[in-house]
Amino acid sequence: MTTTPLASLGSRAKVAARELAKASSRQKDAALATSARLLRSETDQVLSANSADIARAHGAGASATVVDRLRLDAARVASMADALDALVALDDPVGEVVDGGVRPNGLRVRRVRVPLGVVGIVYENRPNVTSDAAGLCVKSGNAVLLRGSAGALETNRALAQVLRAALETAGMPVDAVQLVEDTRHETVEEFVTLRGVIDCLIPRGGPSLVELVRAKASVPYVVDGDGNCHVYVDRAADLDVAERIVVNAKMQRPSVCNAAESLLVHAEIAPTALPRLASALAGVELVGDEAARALVPGIGAATEDDYATEFLGLRLAIAVVEDLDAAIDHIARYSTGHSEAIVTNDYTAAARFVREVDAAAVLVNASTRFVDGGELGLGAEIGISTQKLHARGPMGLRELTSVKYVIEGDGQVRS
Repeated sequence: MTTTPLASLGSRAKVAARELAKASSRQKDAALATSARLLRSETDQVLSANSADIARAHGAGASATVVDRLRLDAARVASMADALDALVALDDPVGEVVDGGVRPNGLRVRRVRVPLGVVGIVYENRPNVTSDAAGLCVKSGNAVLLRGSAGALETNRALAQVLRAALETAGMPVDAVQLVEDTRHETVEEFVTLRGVIDCLIPRGGPSLVELVRAKASVPYVVDGDGNCHVYVDRAADLDVAERIVVNAKMQRPSVCNAAESLLVHAEIAPTALPRLASALAGVELVGDEAARALVPGIGAATEDDYATEFLGLRLAIAVVEDLDAAIDHIARYSTGHSEAIVTNDYTAAARFVREVDAAAVLVNASTRFVDGGELGLGAEIGISTQKLHARGPMGLRELTSVKYVIEGDGQVRS
């Protein structure tokens, strides 16, 4: 495998970032539209590369969760292309005036959105991140360095070729999108220390990757954190609605970060609600506390680790809680601050849940699976931040910009 040293990739990215920052919205949109068109026309080549990665994953004994995250099919490729087209339809954040005013001395002051510069993405077996991240960065005027996993290398190569070809066709700097093909562990450590090159680092992966970034990174970073998400079924819940939400949140795609991992049920309705919900969750391995096991015989005993774990698979921890206070306390103890949902027809309970639960996203009578950039109108997302500084929740175009102060005067000097 021929690789390009990171320092060289970084240098080229810096040059490309300066050029891209000057590009018009029309130019960036043309590149994105071309990317979507080429991705559709090159679907067979992308799927062929993906098949090679899938075969290698099976040969290495990869889990079903890993394979699901890695696998592409025609529908998923079409969805990736649709996400690029959706970005074209969104407003360009670059140049947007955030706020402003006139000072008593006549100075005209405004804050204007500007690109971050070079965005570095370290991610695991999720090939859709390649196109989503590249599209978001191009639209927001940033160059991007993509460092995917060894397991998805062939797929990422195919996708990067399509994206770079689109940039070239649109007359944009090709090096605005670059794939780091050296997938050794040592490269990650070098990548997260590219001071003077990477302006914002976003790790998308498991706890070990996030901990490496926290321990080693010397560049600014935003953590795309774990999703230990809860659904709380309140005593005032509509059980038809609760069943739909719980099943969707857990089973629609269990390997992703916005899937539910714990179910909390109010004790007052648990004798009716819990057996019904357990029956609807056929195929999911259920574990619960003593009260849950008394109502649903045959489920396993939940441990402290179960309540604290992001399963990313067909396993769900259940707890019966005495009231809303107990539900909020349980979430505060075990949540990773990603997405938390309540099912209730009690406005006061919903309002308290929204106000008191500390998470990047709080949902009322809706599945946690909606915490996604595309679903929330961002076109796509570059990650879901569980931090509180700079960005929180799904990171779309505006989260990939900074601001600069523009101050205009008529010769004023400070006394």
